[in-house]
Amino acid sequence: QRRVREAVVSTQSTGFIESMFASAVEQDAVTYEAEASVDFQDVDLLQSHGINVADIKKLKGAGICTLKGILMTTAKKLCNIKGLSEAKVEKIKDVCKTLCDSGFVTAFEVSEKRKNIFKVSTGSKELDKLLGGGLESMSITEAFGEFRTGKTQLSHTLCVLTQLPGANGYGGGKIIFIDTENTFRPDRLRTIADRFNLDHTAMLDNVLYARAYTSEHQMELLDFAAAKCHEEPGIFKLLIVDSVMALFRVDFSGRGELADRQQKLAQLMARLQKISEEYNLAVFVTNQMTADPGAAMSFQADPKKPIGGNIIAHASTTRIYLRKGRGELRIAKIYDSPDMPEAEATFCITAGGIDDAKE
Repeated sequence: QRRVREAVVSTQSTGFIESMFASAVEQDAVTYEAEASVDFQDVDLLQSHGINVADIKKLKGAGICTLKGILMTTAKKLCNIKGLSEAKVEKIKDVCKTLCDSGFVTAFEVSEKRKNIFKVSTGSKELDKLLGGGLESMSITEAFGEFRTGKTQLSHTLCVLTQLPGANGYGGGKIIFIDTENTFRPDRLRTIADRFNLDHTAMLDNVLYARAYTSEHQMELLDFAAAKCHEEPGIFKLLIVDSVMALFRVDFSGRGELADRQQKLAQLMARLQKISEEYNLAVFVTNQMTADPGAAMSFQADPKKPIGGNIIAHASTTRIYLRKGRGELRIAKIYDSPDMPEAEATFCITAGGIDDAKE
């Protein structure tokens, strides 16, 4: 939290920053503590209810660090953890149910809880407006498009803007970046940081990076990400996966492995959603596209579609379709959202990252 503030201290007031990020960083310290007390019930609490320390360590080793995380995991998966028997799992589940309120609540209570949700700016006012203020926490935002449509550029811009204070008391935070295509460039972050006059070292220190080489490794990295969020509660605000499907395309080939691929993909997306809700952070994933040979037969205007099928389509909370415009212009369209209308926004890619299109 101190480092986040150091990066913001050197920021000089520009029109964009005044309009988008005019909030006091100090106020967020209170928010962090409040969130931690509500959402971060540590698995160590199980020790006072008859669960031994060795079993708690096994849970942490599997990336399950909170009581909410235990409730989000099936008994079958818990039994697969070496050293946990069915009897132990049943006892752990029972204790969690008594400590956590996992039943029905009123819509008013849900509304009150959603006040903890924050929005992360994309760098473009038009794109923020399209998304209802920016990337929403406790949900998965997916951006898909062809190559050169700005998916990775948007990811890099978010790495910097997540650290800046924003609207409604948002005080900035750290980022976890999982790279599957070897497209992450720290030098690109430096040029974006120059746009906001941020200190390069402090800014780069706030981005936690990991390179994934296989789909299994990608899944394991999510356990490490969950552990880091638990170590520093309330500090990590964004988890980026660029791109979510690249390694699945490589590791699984042909129709014979399609069912297995989709099952593993569903588990990955479910894990991302659980992490976002468990630790109140925003999740941003990019996705690739494929040509649809049957589209010409059905007279569709656009024969391309995002890969991953219905698994990704249903798992993503908000889907953004990116396509090329003239020159550096890019067009973003809301493809699917539970609360935002279908609309379009134009933005451009500049040396300072994603910005509003200049007329």
